[in-house]
Amino acid sequence: MTMNARELTDPEVAAGTDALAGLTVLDFTIVMSGPMCTRMLADAGADVIKVEPPEGDVVRQREPIVPNGRGRISTYYASMNCGKRSVVLDLGTADGKALASRLALQADVLVENFRPGVMQRLGLDHATLAVDNPRLVYASISGFGQTGPRAGAPAYAPVIHAASGYEAAHLEYQHGQDRPANNGIFLADVLGASHAFGAIQLALYEREKSGLGQHIDVSLMDSVLSMLIYEMQAAQFPPARRRQVYEPVRAKDGWVMVAAVTPKNQEVLFDVIGHPEAKADPRFASVAAKEANWGALLELIEAWTILRTGAECEAVLMAAGVPCSRYRSVAEAMADPQLAERGFLAELGEGAGTFKCANLPFRMSRTPTHARPRLAALGEHSEEVLRERLALAEGELARLRAQGVFGA
Repeated sequence: MTMNARELTDPEVAAGTDALAGLTVLDFTIVMSGPMCTRMLADAGADVIKVEPPEGDVVRQREPIVPNGRGRISTYYASMNCGKRSVVLDLGTADGKALASRLALQADVLVENFRPGVMQRLGLDHATLAVDNPRLVYASISGFGQTGPRAGAPAYAPVIHAASGYEAAHLEYQHGQDRPANNGIFLADVLGASHAFGAIQLALYEREKSGLGQHIDVSLMDSVLSMLIYEMQAAQFPPARRRQVYEPVRAKDGWVMVAAVTPKNQEVLFDVIGHPEAKADPRFASVAAKEANWGALLELIEAWTILRTGAECEAVLMAAGVPCSRYRSVAEAMADPQLAERGFLAELGEGAGTFKCANLPFRMSRTPTHARPRLAALGEHSEEVLRERLALAEGELARLRAQGVFGA
């Protein structure tokens, strides 16, 4: 994928062209971190070939389940795997491994999120494949990384949240709680996917100069710990007082978040809530004073918000330039006209099985990125891909089919 100078400088040449058009990605991923990464690549126009075991990615069975043409589909699965082609190969068979290896030798990018050592046992590790495909960009996503004493340990996002210190740090910011919060939102997987996506772009860019691919080692542990920017510094140099924590305040019908961060925000806030004298109050005159009297400040704010609905608090304070939001459900947030204006939600599926999922959270001025409508059934493209990529004849496909290489 090399562009000439005119293609790089003339906005009319490539306007509307997918950034990753022509890129082949071989996807050996399951559950969330890997599939989210390869979904991002598919959104940018890459041909992502998802290699699944005969039983399929386990998330195919997770609710919500909706009708989809010839059968039913998990929208949870589809939101992470739309736009991809599905190939079933039983990697427990010699033929399955051989076909996977041949596909990898034609790929630009390979992404896997197995425990370290699994791909090596299959003969599909980077060192093996790079001998015959030195341009291959190979991304491995794992709980603790490919090296180190915990490299081989099993790990899913909730375990990483606990191991990284994230949950303990989050607990310290809660008042009156002594039990870590329950896990249901898998930050580690999304962070790992995002870092892998970015690293793949770096490797592809570098490949344009060197002509060589490389191995990318993404650790979910590292991804979460790198998010704890203040907390890592506080762990090394414990502060004299607790950090200021933004807390919800009560409204008449729920909760609101008010974040008057700057001195200007704070002055406007005091005017709006009817306490202009607080602008001269020494308790709030400096960052240190405000932090020491944070509870008193919240009481002033809450005395005003509790008399009003969350929507009214949000409207009045935001109009005055003070950041504020009522606490909304995910369904309410999805209905926000702001998202519609930005085209954030893509509609996929058909008929009664129509559903919405998120597009990538960035927009590019010339290059489209969006969820692709293909929702592949398990193994739907097995023979198509093998004909196209490996030129397998019908007789060979029939033999592989009979031997169960494509599953039952």
